[in-house]
Order: sequence, then C-alpha cells, then structure tokens
Amino acid sequence: MGKTKITLDTNVLISAFGWEGNPKRIFNEIINRNIELAFSSEQFDELSRTLDYPKFSFTEEQKRRFKNLILEIAILVKSEEKIEVIKDDPDDNIILESALAGKVNYIITGDSHLLNLKEFKGIKIITVKEFLEKLLRKGLSIEEK
Repeated sequence: MGKTKITLDTNVLISAFGWEGNPKRIFNEIINRNIELAFSSEQFDELSRTLDYPKFSFTEEQKRRFKNLILEIAILVKSEEKIEVIKDDPDDNIILESALAGKVNYIITGDSHLLNLKEFKGIKIITVKEFLEKLLRKGLSIEEK
C-alpha cells in the first residue's frame, strides 16, 4: 500500500505556514515525504490571494518562500471536472476538484462547508486533529515541537 495522499484546505495551509501547532505537524510530514500532498493551480491561486490578506502581515519574502516550498513538495494535479457541490461557498469546490484529480485519501480542513459533507466520492473529509489521530494509530510518529 502506498503513502497516504491528502489535499489540505487553504485554511490549514495558512495555519501551517504562520503558526506552530497541528497543521504544521501535518505539513512537516509532507516535507519529510511521509505523506503526499495533491495540489492544483486553482488552489495555488487561492493560496496566493489568501497570503496577501493584510490581517496576516506576511512579508513578500515569506510568501515567496512558502509558495516555492509548496511547488517543490506537492504533486501538482490538473482538475478535469468542475464540481458544484458546495453552494454556500463555491470556492470550496476547488478543494473537492483537487482532491478528486489527485485521487487522495483525505481532505483535511477546518471549513464547516467541507466537513459537513464527511465524504466526497470515497474521499474522507476530516479535521486536522482527526487526521493526526489516524496517523498515530497507524504508528507514524509525528514530529512534536
């Protein structure tokens, strides 16, 4: 059986980038190649826009380095199918499209629109905490800070 493949929602990526905590623990497992991250150009565009929000106050250098790291470690996928499942927040459909194109096992998110689905075409949709618990049950040691 291959490595676990995931799609991270933008909120989880921003948290992993900006702060210590569970999202960063998952991101470190991706950097260490223990987990595979599927990511689309549409997601990359959304991440770029979100990183520019003034409330985050990331420097241009920080944003550039983070985006370059994503491009280096992620498996870039092309979304073949437009999905319109989430009507309340259509941008969330980008996450579903990426996950489907990447044939991932999990979508990891804190977004209630996605979490309410619980599953999409066989892809489990879970929180960061739930995903870490699954990894620990599988015996993967997660880096503690």
